[in-house]
Amino acid sequence: MSTVSSTVFWWIIISVWMLITSRGDTEVSCVLMQKCMLPCSSQDVTQIIIHWFKMSGDIHVHSFYNNKDQHGYQDQRFRDRTSLFKDQISKGNVSLQLAGVKVQDEGRYKCHISTLQGNRDSFINLNVNAPVQKVNIQQTGNQMTCSSEGLYPKPNLTWTTSPPSNMSLQYKTTAQETQQLLYNINSSLMVSERVKDLDYSCTISTHRNRKRATLSRASSVISSYTETTLPCSSSNTSLRKLLWRFNHGQIILTKTGPDAKYTVSERWKQHVRGVSESGSLTLQNLSADQEGTYTCELSDASETITTNIFVKLNQGNSTNIESAIGWVFAVVLVGAAVAGLVLFCKKKRDKKLCSSECPKLSISSGRRANFYAPEFANF
Repeated sequence: MSTVSSTVFWWIIISVWMLITSRGDTEVSCVLMQKCMLPCSSQDVTQIIIHWFKMSGDIHVHSFYNNKDQHGYQDQRFRDRTSLFKDQISKGNVSLQLAGVKVQDEGRYKCHISTLQGNRDSFINLNVNAPVQKVNIQQTGNQMTCSSEGLYPKPNLTWTTSPPSNMSLQYKTTAQETQQLLYNINSSLMVSERVKDLDYSCTISTHRNRKRATLSRASSVISSYTETTLPCSSSNTSLRKLLWRFNHGQIILTKTGPDAKYTVSERWKQHVRGVSESGSLTLQNLSADQEGTYTCELSDASETITTNIFVKLNQGNSTNIESAIGWVFAVVLVGAAVAGLVLFCKKKRDKKLCSSECPKLSISSGRRANFYAPEFANF
């Protein structure tokens, strides 16, 4: 950008800002732990002196004169977090940049400018926001819980059902303030055992944004040990961030976007066969250790849909195999017994034949052995 274009650009920004400030304080919304700009301008920059103050407590935030920053009077709470746009001061831009925004930074600020033409003050209201990053929802028995952490200002939480229901939703919500002045919110909802065809949604909102988490109706799957497919789909086609978990803790796989490849955890590589475009998970080579609750999460920037599936492995397959092995073993034993009986009978038969047809050997005590055979009787 040329020097002329840059000057025109900044004068447009300054003119718009002056138009706004002529009607009152400027409102600025800053995100927690990010950088934020507090706007201020001056038409005269000759021998300019700039002072920034936080009005509550008259805290010295930043000073600039003699063409350099002056940190001698700066409050330690703003140390190493403030700066000016040095290359733009000569063009009248004396805005303050504040890094690592904290909840404690929220409040009214004064931009004091002193030049050869006189003094001028402008006021800026800084509002801090810690937006909703994630909404956690889960069910244990007939109790459903929804929670989120690190929010500011104090958030709101509501429950809804799909399809809409006329029944009154009984829930209790608490919001606790942390040492960092942030809020952790938690809500418990009692689910009626008589109504089992509803999806429950929890929405948490702040001034900055809102997010909704939906827990779909739980289902059960009776699976074989060799292979099974667990469904995970949604009518909202924008939900393309995918997470599969086992027993609410172990991460099976993750996928960060529609064009991204899914990543399988080392523990589940031997069991994951593939994932469909809709998010359905195909598993293989299962054992009793893989019997339990599988959770699918499909999400985007504002919504998360969670589906729980309880997988029961079909013990019949294992029993049939064990029965077949038992039958084979029994057949082998019977075959061996029959073969032994046949061999025994054959030996008995041979012994009888030998007794009737072969020469007899008789031994008398203290005498010589005598042979007797009918055909040698007259010898």
